[in-house]
Amino acid sequence: MAEAIVASHATKQFKMRYHRTIKQISIAALRRQKISDTFDAVKDVSFTIEQGESVGVMGLNGSGKSTLLKMINGIMRPDSGKVLTRGRTAGLIATGAGFHPQISGRDNVFLNAAILGMSEAETKRKFDQIVDFADIGKFLDTPVGHYSSGMFSRLGFAVAVHTDSDIFLMDEVLAVGDRPFKRKCLARMQEIRDEGRTMFYVSHAAGSVRKMCDRVLVLDQGKLAFDGDVDEGIRFLHYDDDEENPQEESEQDADEELGADV
Repeated sequence: MAEAIVASHATKQFKMRYHRTIKQISIAALRRQKISDTFDAVKDVSFTIEQGESVGVMGLNGSGKSTLLKMINGIMRPDSGKVLTRGRTAGLIATGAGFHPQISGRDNVFLNAAILGMSEAETKRKFDQIVDFADIGKFLDTPVGHYSSGMFSRLGFAVAVHTDSDIFLMDEVLAVGDRPFKRKCLARMQEIRDEGRTMFYVSHAAGSVRKMCDRVLVLDQGKLAFDGDVDEGIRFLHYDDDEENPQEESEQDADEELGADV
């Protein structure tokens, strides 16, 4: 089986600046205070994903999940090591990414589709399916700057899932939107998985990761802390330990299965 995604000792470093203005920097220098610092958002991460695998990526906030996803998508490059992909990559890595707030949803469908690599002819052919899936009604012809986060999610996801690709990337899109839309998203993601495409799904939602993935990567402070079985990975994160209020937990089960944030 062919390799779809390969990360080899990938590291991505960012700089934190403690002072912004020249005056602040000068005063800090005189006081021998730190002006800036660096940190590794992703540190020496290595793994291989075969074509057709469905892999979940989990970890606490700030563990490097989204940074890793952006390197796979090509938005960022690792400072050292490498991240390689085979084939066409598509997906939704941020709600509203690639949308222009001053133009209509209709025009943004074509803009976002072009960013994802779809031709104008392909977009026209799939336009009705995209609009039906998004189900935003009369708001299709209003500027997306007026959209709620849920409407952004609907339109962005609708374009992404109708893009032909070998690798499909998702970042917490199911945490936004109402329950019927989440069900529709999960059903479509299951179809994508059944088509044999590689799926790389970043999420805090244990329920949807269990449902959609057969392997999980767990990041901890930028490092790959676990790579293996989904249930074992969830236990590694202690996501199943919070049983202080069984009634409250049972009320959240349905939303968790649909992909809401844990």
